[in-house]
Amino acid sequence: HNMKTLKLMKFIPILLIYLYSTTPVEAKNTLKIKKGDEKIDVFLEGVNEPIVTQNTKNGFRPYLHPIQGPGGNGIFTQYSPGHHKHQTGLYWGLTRVNSRDYFHNPNSKYWRKKSATVVKRSDEKVEWKTIYEMLNNEGQSLMTETQSWVMSVTDNGEIILDLEWKGHADEKITVSKYYYGGLFLRMPWKRNIVAETINSNGDKNQAGEGKSANWVDLGMEIAGLEKMGRIVIYDHPSNDGFPNLWRIDGQFGIGPASARRGNWTINKGENKIFKHRLVVYSGKHNKPLVNQKWKEWSQ
Repeated sequence: HNMKTLKLMKFIPILLIYLYSTTPVEAKNTLKIKKGDEKIDVFLEGVNEPIVTQNTKNGFRPYLHPIQGPGGNGIFTQYSPGHHKHQTGLYWGLTRVNSRDYFHNPNSKYWRKKSATVVKRSDEKVEWKTIYEMLNNEGQSLMTETQSWVMSVTDNGEIILDLEWKGHADEKITVSKYYYGGLFLRMPWKRNIVAETINSNGDKNQAGEGKSANWVDLGMEIAGLEKMGRIVIYDHPSNDGFPNLWRIDGQFGIGPASARRGNWTINKGENKIFKHRLVVYSGKHNKPLVNQKWKEWSQ
């Protein structure tokens, strides 16, 4: 009887250490992913609203909105503002594909959904994929685009979104020179709001427009948030044209523009791949964080 008590007493401290060391870690930053007919929601443990929503409507370009800030604090994206109605949160839209404009036209004359699937669900990382046809004038597929997303949350709560975009040419594709088009981000700008960009070379605001950079960090005043909300977009070293030239519009819509230097092509039956990372955080521009996440991803 006494031996049993002794053994149990020896075991209790170990059990307590085990409970205390594992519980907080598991409860922190656990993700759940849930698929509906027209959207895929990612939930963060302890936050009621989805922290990221991937919209997957049938006759409409796929886009991410809303993207919430760390811990579900603040909404960092905007859908179809009055000043740029075609801009839909975070999306991919090329401006001149065989003379068709998928940037300003998110509707069913241009886009047809093939599929939207959850690829992987685990506590610390979720993955999903959308496949859409980009339609020609006759309503046939000119190009099939696949967006593969991987999302995780760091120990400090920053949201990491990694995108691999693949364009498959259903006929020969020419993406003609234009000063924007590709991955694009619309944060909730309005008149007299505090907003700023800084790129990897230290160019600020409009000084970064049309310049090449590894990344651009966009900060903006967010309703209900005392700190600035920030989203960084990174251009991957394997991308054509790296480091690409960037669009920074007058209302702080941003994106790397792969056709800004000139035309690019995909032969029929072949693919083109672009990779981008986004880091969502809040506060002042955090250069060490931004560079650390760049290093981890780009190498």
